[in-house]
Amino acid sequence: MFMEKSGNEFLNLLSSAAPVPGGGGASAFVGAMGVALASMVANLTSGKKKYADVQADIDRIIKKADGLRNELTSLVEKDAEVFEPLSRAYSLPKENEAERKIKDETMESALKSACEVPLEIMRKVVEAMDLHEELAKKGTRIAVSDVGVGAAFCKSALMGASLNVFINTKLMKNRQYAEEVNQKTEAILSEGIAKADNIYRQVEAAVR
Repeated sequence: MFMEKSGNEFLNLLSSAAPVPGGGGASAFVGAMGVALASMVANLTSGKKKYADVQADIDRIIKKADGLRNELTSLVEKDAEVFEPLSRAYSLPKENEAERKIKDETMESALKSACEVPLEIMRKVVEAMDLHEELAKKGTRIAVSDVGVGAAFCKSALMGASLNVFINTKLMKNRQYAEEVNQKTEAILSEGIAKADNIYRQVEAAVR
């Protein structure tokens, strides 16, 4: 739905009072742009005599990047889908004990679902960073700056998605489950930030 819109239409929706797309969908979209830059660099490298010795690796990167981009654009839509039940749960009545019980159970279930998509966004952008890491060494030198931009986009997507996990786990009543999700998120976040920063430093050294 959102990915069928033009760039301007998507931005207009994002800037409106509509609940979706929001930060999660925007993070997935930024991640998809980061992966698209990996595809671009790989496609610019493909078929060049100078890089013939890494052609098989470049072919693999192109295939992997195309798949990741499709998955991330799909996650833009999925983020909106999981937010709607959560939005409805906030509005449930809580006038008596029975209603409060129903609302608590519905909220807990919706919060768990709302964490799954941003966690998946995080996993996918870390996979994308692996491609940028490889392209920093094997990609065409004329587009090495785009490797750095792609890694920076993936880092932004990673950090943005993590906030969407944390805001939901904070509201969970099952604190043991919430802490388990937080620990997973923090581990992916730490790994991804380190990767992205390392790639950026390599690219910065190459272009300056």
